[in-house]
Amino acid sequence: MNPSNFHSIGTPGQPWGEAEKAVWLSHQARKRSYETDVLSVIDRLRERFDVSEYGRLDYALESFPLFAIRSRNWREDLPYALVTGGVHGYETSGVHGALQFVDLHAADYEGRANLLVVPCISPWAYERIHRWNPFAIDPNRSFRENSPAPESAALVKLVAPLRDRFLVHIDLHETTDSDESEFRPALAARDGKPFDPQGIPDGFYLVDDSEHPQPEFQKAVIDAVAKVTHIAPADAKGEIIGSRVTSPGVIEYALKKLGLCAGVTNAQYKTTTEVYPDSPRATPEQCNAAQVAAVRAALDYSLAHDR
Repeated sequence: MNPSNFHSIGTPGQPWGEAEKAVWLSHQARKRSYETDVLSVIDRLRERFDVSEYGRLDYALESFPLFAIRSRNWREDLPYALVTGGVHGYETSGVHGALQFVDLHAADYEGRANLLVVPCISPWAYERIHRWNPFAIDPNRSFRENSPAPESAALVKLVAPLRDRFLVHIDLHETTDSDESEFRPALAARDGKPFDPQGIPDGFYLVDDSEHPQPEFQKAVIDAVAKVTHIAPADAKGEIIGSRVTSPGVIEYALKKLGLCAGVTNAQYKTTTEVYPDSPRATPEQCNAAQVAAVRAALDYSLAHDR
């Protein structure tokens, strides 16, 4: 198939203008409820954790409050840990895995770490099961000062006073079949570029920071998740989604340079999880459990190796 045929909006070879973005936006329909799925769970956690509104997204006639969950007994002498989910709204287990971790396991770290959990960074996209915000912007390329994405700007502002305090940050994501069938073709069309299929890896993998790699930390997370779900193998080129595999289930990106969420702090230990929910070998419950296992392993390793 000719790459120009992969997406219906726009003219091949020409980036989208405002008219094309408006057409794209008109196709986005609400498919699930942030209030029902996420806010109701956060409300139940208020008895045990501190919950604060750190921002609000106002899009047309819709308004979405943004919430962060914190350890109740916050102590300045403890290490700081950040868990983020829902940067891409369609990546469901990132949101629900973060909430499940708080509900079932956050109390285990009482007196050991100050936990800051932001479970759903992109609620508009969560409701539409999409990667972008209403401006056709990917929040996960926008975590920088003067961000064009309000979702990203709100998180940057939240963590800025604590940026140098964090020991560990784990950002929860998924790689789905829709990446190849919908989102990457849309990205190519938006930017006026040809679509280059890369294939979807079958299994869980991690993205380390190429500028400050922590291979033993990544291995500890992979080993923990392997008990819950399968790890993605490298392809015939020794790559996963076009990046060289540095160790089983691990690739590297320049997190800060690319404006990725996992680079929003100066934490020593950073990783991005990638669950594969479309695998015939994985269930939604497994995907959530894999995210929880990854968070726990990341916390346990970083706390054990804190200097």
